[in-house]
Parts: sequence; structure tokens; C-alpha cells
Amino acid sequence: MVKLEKSTKFEGVKGPLLTIVMDGVGIAPDNAANAVAAAHTPTLDMLMKNYPTVAIKAHGTAVGLPGDDDMGNSEVGHNALGSGQVFAQGAKLVSQSIETGKIFASDTWQTLVGGVKANSSTLHFLGLFSDGNVHSHIDHLKALIERAKADGVSKVRVHILLDGRDVGETSALDYVLPFEAYIADLRSDSFDIAIASGGGRMQITMDRYEANWAMVEAGWKTHVLGEGRQFASAEEAINAYRAEYKVIDQDLPPFVIAKDGSPVGTINDGDSVIFFNFRGDRSIEISKAFESGADFDKFDRKRVPAVLYAGMLEYDGDLHIPSRYLVSPPEITNTMTEYLVSAGIPELAISETQKYGHVTYFWNGNKSGKFSEELETYIEIPSDVVPFEQRPWMKCAEITDKLIECMRSGEYKYLRVNFPNGDMVGHTGSFLATECSMEALDLQLARILKVVDELEGAALITADHGNADEMYELDKKTGAPKANKDGSFKAKTSHTLNPVPFIVYDNFTADKYTLKQGRADFGLSNVAATTVNMLGFEAPAIWDETMIEIK
Repeated sequence: MVKLEKSTKFEGVKGPLLTIVMDGVGIAPDNAANAVAAAHTPTLDMLMKNYPTVAIKAHGTAVGLPGDDDMGNSEVGHNALGSGQVFAQGAKLVSQSIETGKIFASDTWQTLVGGVKANSSTLHFLGLFSDGNVHSHIDHLKALIERAKADGVSKVRVHILLDGRDVGETSALDYVLPFEAYIADLRSDSFDIAIASGGGRMQITMDRYEANWAMVEAGWKTHVLGEGRQFASAEEAINAYRAEYKVIDQDLPPFVIAKDGSPVGTINDGDSVIFFNFRGDRSIEISKAFESGADFDKFDRKRVPAVLYAGMLEYDGDLHIPSRYLVSPPEITNTMTEYLVSAGIPELAISETQKYGHVTYFWNGNKSGKFSEELETYIEIPSDVVPFEQRPWMKCAEITDKLIECMRSGEYKYLRVNFPNGDMVGHTGSFLATECSMEALDLQLARILKVVDELEGAALITADHGNADEMYELDKKTGAPKANKDGSFKAKTSHTLNPVPFIVYDNFTADKYTLKQGRADFGLSNVAATTVNMLGFEAPAIWDETMIEIK
């Protein structure tokens, strides 16, 4: 890797440089669906009005996803922010591997399929059950099932994690019913396939950053042990829970499909299990539960079946979780942190648990360790384990407290922080809570910028994707929010396709450069080059273009 070269035109900001990621805060029309616009945000409004600002892309091909109809997400967004380049990401990699047949030629596929054929046992598929294309895609699942049948597997069980987050909040049956018809057509005397268990993604299995291992335990009991409330079908379970609990899909309780009082698809010795999510953050803990030995202490697994387990991808390339995977993740190299470390720049990365991995692991190119123990400091503020709509401010004040302390210490030249509010609260579908979350964030922005000025520094304020900017489903023709039968608006819990802001806050050296305007091609990957320019360095030629012009 080539080292950073000092700029001959600009010495860089005198004080610290801070990147603020307002997670899930996009730019959208000021309509009834926009919680960002509805919120009282005098600091953000002031920034957008008085400081250089451009709208940048945070979805689709701009972040390495297959097409521009694909929503961005926090993982690929932070990959782009931290690497300065666009890499083909999980969904695209998997689709390409399926199209070429490479996935089925892999040693992992051959081993898992060969195992169940030799043992006359069951091949299990477990993962997020939708076409949201953020964590998984149902078409990938279907391709694996069809190939399993073609390869002579005789018994398949599917364990479905209901979405309602990256897709419509109550769309589960839009996937379950066609899928039941699909597998009915595949079923034969020699091919036994059925849905075996399920539940909402925010209730079971898909925890991340070890925030709530109880979710994983609930998933283990449901999928592996077959413990829990029994139903004759997934459709029956979904309808019953909706009537009883009045919650959206992501919050539906776990269920077990049973026949004559017995679960149809527990996971047993000799079986093979494929976790078909391609995104890593919510795949690591369940992978650990399957692969860890007797030293596993997160919960009592009661029974640990001897299975062949694989992920769709390697979810952690440093810790090699899981040990088997079907598709290799993108190799992200020459990241901003690598270059800054080589230049001797001390850095801080801080967030609360929900996004801690994003400003560390994903920012550094899916690397769990540090490039330099001496120059990098990571701080995690523990998240509350409560529904986010009940604490919409989350830990933004505590994050800010620690961030300001670190800024004033003088130990760090470059600092980055993620505030999860707009994304995590936006995913709940609660407009009021999301509006509150934005107001809480705005208060902290004001505190931070005061210290930036105190230290004669600068701040780059942006986001990784949209969410809070579009809290209701919109009519494609009119742009107006879609209404439910009772007159309320239909909540949207997924990310958006909207651009995000990039704001340069600099009251000391802003006369040395200009922010390029009138460009529609800037995306998150352009932030890295801009950042090192602001620190007084030339950007590496392999990175995407800087957004500032040095005078």
C-alpha cells in the first residue's frame, strides 16, 4: 500500500476533524411521510442553509449493490465511507455465484449435500424470508432448494425469519403463500420439503453485536429444539399472532410447525444447515451457537446437534465465522484507516452497541481487529435492550458526552461517530418516535459543533442511507402517503432510495477550498478522499474522487 502524500496546497484543518454519521437520515420532499422534516431540528436546518452541502448517493450501484432499485444499508454504506471505493457486495456476489454455478461447485455445497445424502438426513435452510435484498433474497433460497432437489437431497426443511423491515411491515403472507405453492409443486415421493419454524426477525435469531443473546436463544429453541407454540402452517401462525398481538411482521413471536403434536423439522445429528443470509452483522451470533464447542456460555443450548453448518458468506473474515461458507465476501483493501495509520494519524471510532460494528468492522473493510493498537481507539456505549420507540433518544447524549471528552483530550486528529437514532427508531414504523429521535440527535449536534469550534476543527456531517425521511409507504404516481382502511397512513419500516446529505462545517479554513456543486454522481465512496484532503493529504489515486477543490 502506498502511503499518503502531504498536500502542497492545503495544510489541513488546525484542530480535529470529525465525521458524523446520522444513520438513516436521508433527503426527501417535505411531506407527511418525512419525520426528518417534521422534527424541530434547528441545528441541522442551520447547517443545510448556511454551510456547503451536496446530496450524495447511498444506494444501488453507488454502494456495490446489483441495481439502483436496491436500498442501501448500514453495512455497505460504512464499507463505502471507510474504503473510498465501491466493491461488489453480498447480494450481487451471491447472485453472480448462483448464475455461474460456482456456488454449487464449491466444496462447502458438495460437503453439506453429500452429508445429508450419506446420512439420509435433512438439509435445513434458515434465514430472512423476503426479497428485501438487504440481508437475504428469497430467490437465492429458491435457487438453493431447486439445486438440492436436483442433487438428490430427499428432505428439506425451511426456517423462516419474517421481515417487515426491509419490505412492507405486514407483507409476510405475500411471501409465505406463494412459497407454499412453490414447494408444493416441488414436493414428490422422493422429495419431502416443508416450512418447519419461524418468527419475527426482531424477536428471534437475528441479534447483532451481542446486544440481546436472548433473541438467539429463542431462535435456537424454535429452529433446533422445536420448542414453542405449535401451528399447522406458517399462514395459521401469522394470522393468529396478528390477531392476538397486533404487531408488525418483524415483531411476531416464534412458532413451530407441527403434525400430530410433533415438530416437523427439528435439527438433529447428521443434518446439514445453511444460514442463507448474505449480510454478516445479524448472522454471526447464530453461527457461533451452531459452531462453538462446550465453552459456549451465552445460553444453555440443551442439545447441540452434530451438524454440518455453513453461512451464505463468511460473516467475519478475521474470526472466520462461520468456518464453512458458500460464497467468499468482497476483499476490501486500501481503506482510509489503513492509510491514516500509515501516516501516523491517531483516530477514534465511537457509537453505541447497535452501530458500534459499523464504525469499526464495516468501516475498516470487514476487519474485526485494528490496523494499529497504538493509533486506533474504539469506544462502545452499551445500547438499551428495549424497543427503540420507547427510548427514541437511544444513547445519543451518552455518545456525545464521551465524544466531547475525547475531542478535548487532544489525543485524536480524526474522529468518527455514528448516531443510530434515525435508522433504528425509523425501523419501528413509529413516526412520532422517529420525530423525537431526530430532535434528540439535533440537540447533540449543537453540543458537538460548539466543541468543534472551540478546538478550531471541522466536521463532515453525512448519513449512510435514508430511513427516517420516508416513514410511510408512498403512492408512486402521486407521491402521497398510502392510507389504511381506517384512514391512517401505512407505515414504512425499510430504508429508502433517497440521497443523503454531505455537509462541511468549517469556520476556520473554509476559504482554502470549495465543495464541488452540480454533481449527480457523488456517493458515499467519495467521502474518504474528501476526508484525507481535509486532513492535509492527497487522496490515493485508487479512491473515488474528492468532493472538494483546493484553491
